[in-house]
Amino acid sequence: METAFSAFDDVAAETDLVKILLVDDIVENLLALEALLKLPNAQVFCATTATQALELMLEHEFALALIDVQMPEINGFELARMMHSTERTRHTPIVLVTAASIQKSSSVKGYESGAIDFLYKPLDNDIVRSKVKVFIELYRQRRELKRQVEAMKAAQEAQKVLLDKLQNTQDDLQQAMRLRDDFMSMVSHELRTPLNTLKLELYTRRIHLERGAEFSAERIGAMLDNDERQLNQLVRLINDMTDVSRIRTGQLSMRPTNTDLVALATRLIDQFSRQIDIAQSRATVHASAPIIALVDEFRIEQALTNLLTNAIRHCAEKPIDIYIERIRDQGDARAEFASIVVRDYGRGIDPTDCERIFEQFERGSNEHKGSGLGLGLFIANQIVLAHGGKLSAESSPGEGAAFRMVLPLTAAIE
Repeated sequence: METAFSAFDDVAAETDLVKILLVDDIVENLLALEALLKLPNAQVFCATTATQALELMLEHEFALALIDVQMPEINGFELARMMHSTERTRHTPIVLVTAASIQKSSSVKGYESGAIDFLYKPLDNDIVRSKVKVFIELYRQRRELKRQVEAMKAAQEAQKVLLDKLQNTQDDLQQAMRLRDDFMSMVSHELRTPLNTLKLELYTRRIHLERGAEFSAERIGAMLDNDERQLNQLVRLINDMTDVSRIRTGQLSMRPTNTDLVALATRLIDQFSRQIDIAQSRATVHASAPIIALVDEFRIEQALTNLLTNAIRHCAEKPIDIYIERIRDQGDARAEFASIVVRDYGRGIDPTDCERIFEQFERGSNEHKGSGLGLGLFIANQIVLAHGGKLSAESSPGEGAAFRMVLPLTAAIE
């Protein structure tokens, strides 16, 4: 038996609704209490047995339970004790309804069972309504206090998350500042080297000219070659910094064209023949046939240049091999790729560095650091990723390193 009292105010929120449980084996008594407890925003549930009452308590949270003491099978005292011993209903206020002639010992028994008050028959309407209103108000205050505690806990959790984010942001900022300082230090050093060389060359030439010395055509050619190398190094450093800025802002331009990767690699070896000779090495392209890919030729040349110059720097007077072949995706036999492997047989890289060296400003372990800003492999990796490809490294100390560039033959440029 379940009855909802009164029409709720249209502005009343459902969260303001309170529930009252009436337990009595006599239906007439329940009807009388229902008629008496017509309160705003209140819903009354009625049960004629203790079993019905317990079932209702499993489904609802009650602000108050009015229980008649004299009930068959399970009386009010026993029901109150059961409610008080259950975690879900332990804190539900229980008011026992009994005859006015109840003995003092029975009253003590009721309080021991978990009841907090008594109503005596015949019921006084004003007293009943007043007590019920008091318990409803206490329930609402308790519920509001619980909401405030939960809100406070949520605020504390949010504050903790915010503090963690703030700490992470501070750590990131400090790391960024360290990277900035390291970067500026590297830029200063790397730019100063070719500039100082050019400055020294100019000073030497001025001294020779002031003394009336004449330069042979061969000597002039050597000086021009040296000047060109220093200027190219300056241009490359500036281009690297510019490309990093473009990568960060997503403005690295791509213009795909059909490009013969074998011819591109061969041309690069010719361009770097002097540097290869200075390193007392030799470079060879291994390919059975031309391989055409739809790529940005300038950017792939830039990436391959970074791999080749890296190999020249660490070849340790040993040969450099570039293997180019057409491969297929094992997951999709129709997808074709070009594999370009730049292999040197020099000092090699620690396996733990093979992933890290593709990050910004990373130049391998301390004992194998070379010149440069640590941007070449980072830029090469970003270019390959922008083509929908993959760049990876395999190496062991003392056994050289192999950098593999895998590119889709068809356009997959982001």
